[in-house]
Amino acid sequence: MREGSLESPVRHPLGWDQPEFYDEAKLDAETRRVFDICHGCRRCFNLCDSFPRLFDLVDAAPNEMEGVKSADFKQVVDACTLCDMCFMTKCPYVPPHEFNLDFPHLMLRHRAVEHRKQQLSFAQRQLTETDRNGKLAAMAAPLANWASSTENVAARAVMERVAGIDRRAVLPKFHGRTFTARAKYEVPPVNADAPGFGRKAVLYATCFVNYNGPDIGMAARAVLARNGVETEVAYPACCGMPQLEQGDLGRVAEQARKVAAGLKDYLDRGYDVIALVPSCVLMLKFEWPLILPGDAAVKRLSSATFDIAEYVVDIARRNGLAEGLRPLDGGVCLHLACHARAQNMGQKAAEMLRLIPDADVQVIERCSGHGGSWGVMLGNFDSAIKVGRPVARQAAQSGKAHLASECPLAGDHIAQGIALQDGAPPTPEHPIQILARAYGLGAA
Repeated sequence: MREGSLESPVRHPLGWDQPEFYDEAKLDAETRRVFDICHGCRRCFNLCDSFPRLFDLVDAAPNEMEGVKSADFKQVVDACTLCDMCFMTKCPYVPPHEFNLDFPHLMLRHRAVEHRKQQLSFAQRQLTETDRNGKLAAMAAPLANWASSTENVAARAVMERVAGIDRRAVLPKFHGRTFTARAKYEVPPVNADAPGFGRKAVLYATCFVNYNGPDIGMAARAVLARNGVETEVAYPACCGMPQLEQGDLGRVAEQARKVAAGLKDYLDRGYDVIALVPSCVLMLKFEWPLILPGDAAVKRLSSATFDIAEYVVDIARRNGLAEGLRPLDGGVCLHLACHARAQNMGQKAAEMLRLIPDADVQVIERCSGHGGSWGVMLGNFDSAIKVGRPVARQAAQSGKAHLASECPLAGDHIAQGIALQDGAPPTPEHPIQILARAYGLGAA
């Protein structure tokens, strides 16, 4: 028996469509096995609140794991943000090691059991409907943004009571014109003189960029056009990450099939697929093939999908970037999102920003604490701020003029963390917006 593993991590298909997956006795036995190993190792003590809770739980029990009540597992499960960092960066016992640990997917299995037992509240289920919510909010964006502002004390108090969203948490703004709507009429000219001319890519808009961050999409499209890439924009549906967080794996599979079918024609025509938010890229690349391992369309889409920074760096390496990049004053403090790191592709956003002449980039490679919708929920917000406090502190102390994160939600959370430390954060941006500015591409 080996103590640790040096091989590349391997993830097994989830098997969520098998009865055994939901067998609570078997789940309890597996949880005790994994928790016992984690308790003896403790390498993940500083990643998120799940592990301190786990260690305290076992430490306080008589006879260690034998004395832990199964009902107490929930506090550990609820603290997991599914960031995947324990699996990707810390755990020496992930497959192919014989211990076969996959802590995030064990937590996901617990949530799948909860979902099947209908233990989620009505409000929790409604918050995952990002497409419906985005469409409705876009129809009255100024009103939606007024109601969701932390300065609107009365509205946020009602939201906290009804939906369980902590009144202190900063929420993303909505836009009246979605990215897909703008993309129909704002088509940047493709630079035929660029070294990368001839490439074709479809931008999978993602629910966040479509409804909350269309400027990110426009910046990406402008940068790609400057580099000779012909682009189209498509958004068949949400990737299902909000449903994954709640353990609704059947719904995730449904979304995967829908999006794969919606993007099939682009793949047939030789287009690459670029997603603009790391969580969504992770879904297309890795989570979907584990949920639907026998689906050829999902597998094909997975192999054709790129993160936006990954794609720009690939252009630079294979073809060279178009001329026109100019230095930026003040430097950039760049937060690398957990779901970008979980793609195991390296620091692509940092590589991309260092293509800017005289680049001054400080990288923060640590969890922001936000965890998708997890960090805004009542009961989680304080933990989210605590986990993200070192990131906010490093960003504030960096002295850089620009703050960037590959995850827009993480960027806002870091900025709020800086403000809570009596700092004055710059407006957080996506790295592709920083690159667009270096190209002088409008206000992107």
